[in-house]
Amino acid sequence: MNRFTHLFVMLSLLFGAFAASAQDSVELTIATVNNPDMIVMEGFTEVFEAANPGITLNWVVLPENELRATVTTDIATGSSTFDVVTIGMFEVPLWAENGWLNSIDALAADHPDSVQADYDFDDLLAGVKLGLSYDGELYSLPFYGESSMMMYNTAMFEAAGLEMPEQPTWDEIRELACALHDPDNGQYGIALRGLPGWGEGMAFLTTVVNTYGGRWFDMDWEPQLDSPEWQEAVSFYVSLINDCGQPGATGTGFTEALTLMAQGQAAMWVDATVAAGFLSNPEQSQIVDTLGFANAPVGPVPKGNHWLWAWSLAIPNTTDHAAEALQFISWATSKDYIQLVGETNGWATIPPGTRTSTYENQAYLDAAAFAPTVLGLMQAADPTDARRDDVPYIGIQFVAIPEFQGIGTDVSQLIAEALAGDISVADALAQANDLTRDAMDEAGYYD
Repeated sequence: MNRFTHLFVMLSLLFGAFAASAQDSVELTIATVNNPDMIVMEGFTEVFEAANPGITLNWVVLPENELRATVTTDIATGSSTFDVVTIGMFEVPLWAENGWLNSIDALAADHPDSVQADYDFDDLLAGVKLGLSYDGELYSLPFYGESSMMMYNTAMFEAAGLEMPEQPTWDEIRELACALHDPDNGQYGIALRGLPGWGEGMAFLTTVVNTYGGRWFDMDWEPQLDSPEWQEAVSFYVSLINDCGQPGATGTGFTEALTLMAQGQAAMWVDATVAAGFLSNPEQSQIVDTLGFANAPVGPVPKGNHWLWAWSLAIPNTTDHAAEALQFISWATSKDYIQLVGETNGWATIPPGTRTSTYENQAYLDAAAFAPTVLGLMQAADPTDARRDDVPYIGIQFVAIPEFQGIGTDVSQLIAEALAGDISVADALAQANDLTRDAMDEAGYYD
C-alpha cells in the first residue's frame, strides 16, 4: 500500500467514524417561554449535555403569547418542529385527549433508563400532578408551579405610613395605590397585567371578575360578559390602572411588571407567586430587603382570587426522539436539578411549587420566607369552586374548554381597547359577549 492509498484509507475511516458519531447524536428542539426560570434552565445546557453525551439541546425561547400560538399551531398541524414543548394546566388535559402528547407514564415504562435516577414521581405535589394528567395518566412533568398573591414594597409603605392588610380587598388596594402613586418621581401605585392574551392580562382579570361575582358562562353555556358583575369588575380594573398604575399598561405582561417591581418603580404587584423567588434574588432585584407579601385581593366574593398553574414540559407525539426527550425533561424537573439551581444561584431562586421535598428542604425554607405561604395558596386554590354561582366548567383563571384559547384572547383585545380609552367598558363587554356566543354557537354548544 503506497502512502496515497494509506492516506485515503485513513481519511475514509475518519469520515466514517465522524458520520457514525453524527448519526448517533440527537438534537432536541425545545420550545419554552422567556420567563426567568426558563432562561436559567437554558443556561445549564452544557451541564446537561456533559452528563448526557449524544444529546444536544436547541432552544426556541419566545414571549408567552407567541409561544402559545407557535406551539399550538405546530402541535395541531402535526408539523413536528419540537421535541419538547412548554405548556400548562390548560393545555395538557385537552391536548392529551386529542392524542397530541406522549403519555409520560407509558414512556417511563417503555424507557426506564431514560428517567432521571431517583426521579420519584410520588414526590410531585398531588394537585399539580392531577392538573397535568388525563384519564389517570401523567402527560407532562411540572417545571414550576404557582398560585398568585400580592407583592409590595415595604419601604414605600413605611415612608407613607401605610400598612398592607393580610387579606386586602380591592377597594383597599385602590386606596393604597393612589396614596403611593407618584409618577413624576417614577413611582407607580400598582403594576398590573394589561397585555392582551388569554394567559396574560385575561388570566389576571378573570380572578378579579371571580371576586366580583362574575363568571364566563352560566350553566347553559350562555356567556355572561355583559353582566353587572363583569361591568363592575372591568370598570374597576380599568380605572385602577389608569388612575394609579403604570403607564402603557396594554404592553405590560408578567415579565414587564416583574421588571417594574424589581427596579423599585411599583409599590404593589398582584401576580404569580413564582415571582417571589426572582424578587428575592439580589442579582435580579433591587428590593430584596423591602419585599412584603399578602393574599391576592378580593372583591365582594372571597373566592377565586388566587389561581393554580404549572408550567410544564411535555413531549409531542410527533417527535422521533421521545426517549431522549424524556431523558431531558426528567432531568429538568428532578430533585437534582432543583439542587443544582439552589447551590448555583441561591436557594430562594429554585423552581418552586412542584415537589413535596422542596418544602421539606431546610435550606430552601431558610432562604425563602415566602415558601410556606406559596404552598398554602397552591393547596387552597380550587379550580372546581372559584366562583359565586355554579358554572359548567373548571378553572380559576381560565375556562378548561378548547375554545377558550381563542375566545379569551379575542376578549382580552377588546378589554385592552377599553384600557387604552379607545372604547367604553360597556361597548367592549357587549362586543365580547357577542363574539363569545358566536364562537360557542359555531362550536356546537347550543345544538
